[in-house]
Amino acid sequence: MKVGPDIALVASLLGDPARANMLTALLAGQALTAGELAREAGVTPQTASSHLSRLEKGGLVIGRKQGRHSYFVLSGDDVAAVLEGLMNLAARTGHARTRPGPKEPALRRARVCYDHLAGDLGVAMLDSLIVSGRIDADLQLTAYGEAFFTALGIDLAALKAGRRPLCKACLDWSVRRSHLAGSLGAAVLDRLYALGWARRVDGERVVAFSEAGERKFVEVFGLA
Repeated sequence: MKVGPDIALVASLLGDPARANMLTALLAGQALTAGELAREAGVTPQTASSHLSRLEKGGLVIGRKQGRHSYFVLSGDDVAAVLEGLMNLAARTGHARTRPGPKEPALRRARVCYDHLAGDLGVAMLDSLIVSGRIDADLQLTAYGEAFFTALGIDLAALKAGRRPLCKACLDWSVRRSHLAGSLGAAVLDRLYALGWARRVDGERVVAFSEAGERKFVEVFGLA
């Protein structure tokens, strides 16, 4: 490909195992220090610094200095979408990690995908929103859906005023079907935290629902 975006450059940044581990860790949407990312990647701080410099120069992460530490985040939800898509492709084509960790079932059940809910519960939520008519087949919020989310305490006017798409499908790597992304997906997850129904496990992508919180989530969203 002689003209247009250089996908080979982006692929080369993603293709290194250490950098891939760093970017996957940042999928939780939380800013991490260079030291934390070094541990995630299994490399020395010096090597991590080199990798992070390349990722920052390539536009995949943004770094900022705070006190003695440098913190890094993904540069946007489009980076998160690409990473989740690659994870889905790897799962579909059989390129799975040979030794899944003990948190694997929890990750598959409910996890953060950048800033929205993924996993079994995230996919089930989007399915229910479509079946109930709150979101239509084209991923557009209906009048019924607007009333539902307003009653849930989400400021739709503020979301619509932003530049980010309101509703967006994000292909889930563990279920291989879509969950809800976009500004509404992010707002829903924030609301689940605010209501005390769920919390993100510290330092992990796992979203842990309390027993009562999951009952409310299932009831309110009409999950089967």
